[in-house]
Amino acid sequence: MSVDHDWSELPPELLDTIVNKLVNLRDYLRFRAVCSNWRSSTPATPKNLPCQFPWLMLPKNRSNRRGFFNLLDNKLHFLNLPEASNRRRRCGSSHGWLIIVDESPSIFIINPLTKVTFNLPPLSQLPNVINFDFYSVGREFTIQSPDGEVYTRSLKEIRDLFIKKVVLSNSPSRDPNFIAFVILNETGELAYCKNGENSWKFIDEARFFAEDVIYFDGLFYAVHKLGSIAVCDVSGDSPRVSFIETPRQIGGDIQYLVKTNDELLLVTRSLELDTDAAYHQLDVVYKTVEFRVFRLVLEGPRWEKVDSLGEKMLFLGENSSLALLASDYPGCEGNRIYFTDDYCEANYDGVNGNHDLGYYNLEDGRIEALSCYPRNSHSMLRWPPPIWFTPNPC
Repeated sequence: MSVDHDWSELPPELLDTIVNKLVNLRDYLRFRAVCSNWRSSTPATPKNLPCQFPWLMLPKNRSNRRGFFNLLDNKLHFLNLPEASNRRRRCGSSHGWLIIVDESPSIFIINPLTKVTFNLPPLSQLPNVINFDFYSVGREFTIQSPDGEVYTRSLKEIRDLFIKKVVLSNSPSRDPNFIAFVILNETGELAYCKNGENSWKFIDEARFFAEDVIYFDGLFYAVHKLGSIAVCDVSGDSPRVSFIETPRQIGGDIQYLVKTNDELLLVTRSLELDTDAAYHQLDVVYKTVEFRVFRLVLEGPRWEKVDSLGEKMLFLGENSSLALLASDYPGCEGNRIYFTDDYCEANYDGVNGNHDLGYYNLEDGRIEALSCYPRNSHSMLRWPPPIWFTPNPC
């Protein structure tokens, strides 16, 4: 004899047990969509989900919709995102938030899923900007270099080239006291601000530690081109800096810092010049040819070469560097480095990247294309390059 069960009437404690075992945002949303009772029993914003597998934010098309590709299910998701228009530049992705700089002094962060935004101090409030005049067309910013030279930059130049990357200490919706940390591309300086402040502060002692920055255990770690680390404590009224001096790490064109549960990694990325026939003309472009991975050994201290990442997957580019375990995501394989094009023309003599992205197999050195972006494709969607984005509804 069969007995019909009304699944919508499951007791709250059982629903709570089920939802606390969900680890995928998609499953969480589907759970809430079953019926009104299940939906009312769970918060619209989940609190227990782990870091989600990154989506690849694709270049803008002609509408305000932006495509986000999920490698786990090979599906493209579209979000209406007029905030990331062509007049604005995305200069970072951190904790599920995008950092957007406008063709004006304004800079803000936005969660593409919730549309919640936070304004950061305008770029005209950087300490090296000695004057900003919106009506001085083509030379709106007057800047003083560390050696005293005074020069001007246009709104577009500041938007496109002045900032290399912005990293957030925490998700702003989880921590209202979050800190935004900026790498200035043109001068190699580091700046930061706390939420609610009206201006940026420089960390003078850490100038030129501008390859990459991560936030780890309440501190910002910044890496020099040669591998030494500046540890920046910006929790107080003024920054305090200490250094981890390692033997010179020679080799590689771009350096990244990646934190894992048990160690700090340095990843070097090597590029080479290539040619690309696009738009019926021959362009010279940079393309990735190799990654090398090192872990920090504090006894010394020194960088020790890593031959295998094991279950780890790394996601590198203009995003805050990220490490995940393949075993947490069915169908994924470890020992891979997923990368996107984050070259800066100011550093590479005006030579363009060509949406150089894919994944690098650390075992044999092979570079494979992503299914949504075949290697050497000549897509008309060339700018901005794709970026890793971790969907985070909170």
